[in-house]
Amino acid sequence: MDPILAVFLILLFLKTLVSLWLDWLNLSHVKRHADERPDALKEVIDAETYERSVKYTLTKGRFGIVNGVFDAVILGAVVATGLLGFAFGWFTELWGAGIWAQALILFLIPTLLGLLDLPFDYYSQFKIEAEFGFNKSSVGLWIADQFRNLLVGALFTIPLVALLLFIVQTLPDTWWLWGFFLLFGFQLVMIVVYPKFIIPLYNKLSPLPDGPLRDRLLALAEKLKFPTKTIEVIDGSKRSGHSNAYFTGFGSFRQVVIYDTLIDQLEPEELEAVLAHEIGHYKKGHIPKTLITYGVVGLAAFAFIGWLTQVPAFIEGLGFVGLPEGAWVPATLMAFSIVSGLFTFWISPLSAMRSRKHEYEADAYAKDAVGSAQPMIGALRSLFQKNLSNLNPHPIYSGFYYSHPTLLEREAALIED
Repeated sequence: MDPILAVFLILLFLKTLVSLWLDWLNLSHVKRHADERPDALKEVIDAETYERSVKYTLTKGRFGIVNGVFDAVILGAVVATGLLGFAFGWFTELWGAGIWAQALILFLIPTLLGLLDLPFDYYSQFKIEAEFGFNKSSVGLWIADQFRNLLVGALFTIPLVALLLFIVQTLPDTWWLWGFFLLFGFQLVMIVVYPKFIIPLYNKLSPLPDGPLRDRLLALAEKLKFPTKTIEVIDGSKRSGHSNAYFTGFGSFRQVVIYDTLIDQLEPEELEAVLAHEIGHYKKGHIPKTLITYGVVGLAAFAFIGWLTQVPAFIEGLGFVGLPEGAWVPATLMAFSIVSGLFTFWISPLSAMRSRKHEYEADAYAKDAVGSAQPMIGALRSLFQKNLSNLNPHPIYSGFYYSHPTLLEREAALIED
């Protein structure tokens, strides 16, 4: 067996093994406490809701294990059998090694592989989410979403990759540096474009209607020196009963979006705390800080890809053989996209840790903004209960995966702060 392929399969096996161990650890922990709420949760959630939360967590967790093992087997099979390299070579022979042809291939092959996950997505939406009362979508809407995803992905990905490959041809020695600037710039543009032009393709965004709640929230925003003419409400109930709120953008393009389901679930003072939390992300500069981190990682990744293009053994070991010279860099990009997840998995806890730190900071800001911890605590309790979130994850599991602290961790920080 080729050494590169052997290393790939070993890393894939280790990643899958650790993922399964983490899932088993978490599900065993949740199941162990299924019959009785831990003392710390008895004031947070009633017995019936806790029972449904446990069942939802176990159902999703077991399904996630099946889905994860399936994805690992498919990935290992398409690489080990040479099918991935064969498909890339076949399309290249059919369409050529030109910029647009290679850009199309780099979009098409991952898209075709992604189709294998559609049955899992369908089952999750119309079986699991429906069973627990969260699914509000229809089969027709779900199918329409898949076509929208395909269209949006093609419209953005193909031209972007084509431009990247043009840079490769024009600046063969330093393309990786300029390619990084291209993709980093694209990320900045998408922060503005996505909420303004992409989200409306899926959901309706409407200004929060005139009334006491709007006046109250805008007054808070003005008090916090976060001038905004409107707060957007998204019709999340169109697809799901889950609720959320988020902040996006920067400068004059900043935007706070609240799910309509959240407005129905929270009291006005709790919505104030949620708004203050989202403003806290802006005031603390979390988006720029995250972008800088991604920029550093992205630059290192592009530099590494640039080096890999000088090592033909890398793509050959993964089954990309007999390619014309113009297809080497595209093949390396595809091979790297396949392999990168085997490395980023191990550093993902660092990203989750940084995200949890940001959430603590935004919570503390919200507490100071509204003058009390109780509105934020009430909002968090309602969010966790209505979404049937896992209130009692295993600490190792939550530390590895969770981008937000657990409810009890957030409450403790709010009380102590």
